[in-house]
Amino acid sequence: MIVNKKKPNPIDIHVGSRIRLRRTMLGMSQEKLGEALGITFQQIQKYEKGTNRVGASRLQNIASILNVPVSFFFEDAPGDPSTGRGGSSEASSSNYVVDFLSSSEGLQLNRAFVKIEDPKVRRKIVDLVKSLAAAEAD
Repeated sequence: MIVNKKKPNPIDIHVGSRIRLRRTMLGMSQEKLGEALGITFQQIQKYEKGTNRVGASRLQNIASILNVPVSFFFEDAPGDPSTGRGGSSEASSSNYVVDFLSSSEGLQLNRAFVKIEDPKVRRKIVDLVKSLAAAEAD
């Protein structure tokens, strides 16, 4: 008898990655989120990987704890007609943002950047980063 391991649904994977993104942006551990929900950090891991599907009421609780609307978890989801992508296309223009903010450097850079209130200083930092990227490409 062959056991067929079912692959996670692309939407469940996307929702899980958005939970992870927001949780890490807030500097919250899986354990802390799990405690707030009354579940284990292992369950949070399963949600974030898309292995386990997040129920509607639980997703509402997660959204409340992470201080985002429920719709945040579905932004740029595969098959979302508002993005112009159909089917289970997992390539997305926002994937690089999720990848960046999931990295340690990206998270640190984002946290520091949002603390800068002066728009002129922010613009100079963006210009500096663009300049460094262009120099490295040469």
